[in-house]
Amino acid sequence: MASIFSKIIRGEIPCYKISENEEFFAFLDISPLAKGHVLIVPKREVDKYFDLNSEEIYGINLFAKRIALAIENAIPCKRVGVAIIGLEVPHAHIHLIPLNSVEDINFERPKLKLSHEEFEGIAEAIRNQLKNLK
Repeated sequence: MASIFSKIIRGEIPCYKISENEEFFAFLDISPLAKGHVLIVPKREVDKYFDLNSEEIYGINLFAKRIALAIENAIPCKRVGVAIIGLEVPHAHIHLIPLNSVEDINFERPKLKLSHEEFEGIAEAIRNQLKNLK
C-alpha cells in the first residue's frame, strides 16, 4: 500500500509543494513545529532513511541543502535544523525546521495551526528564494 507521501508525490493528496526533481520532492509539513517546516522525501518509496542507497543519501542531502538555504532566506530564523525520525510515516524523509532555539525542534510540542493563506504565503516565499539560488 502506498504511503501518504507517495500519494502526495503523485498528486492524489494536495500539498504545499516547494520543489521537486526526478528523485526527490519537498513540501510544507501540514502539522509544522515552526513556520517554514519542510519535508524532503525520495520519490522512490523506501521505509527507512538508511535503506536508501548511497547515491540517494548523497542526492537527498544536496537537494535538502538548497531547500534549507531558501528557508533561511525566507523565514526569520537563526538556522535550519535537520531531523530524521521516520516513525510517523513509513517513507524515508527529512524534516527541515527553522530554529531560533533548541525547543523549536521538540516534536512533543503542540504543532502550529496555520491557515491555507499562511501555508501558501510561506511556500511562495521559500519558492521565491529558491529561484535566487545558483
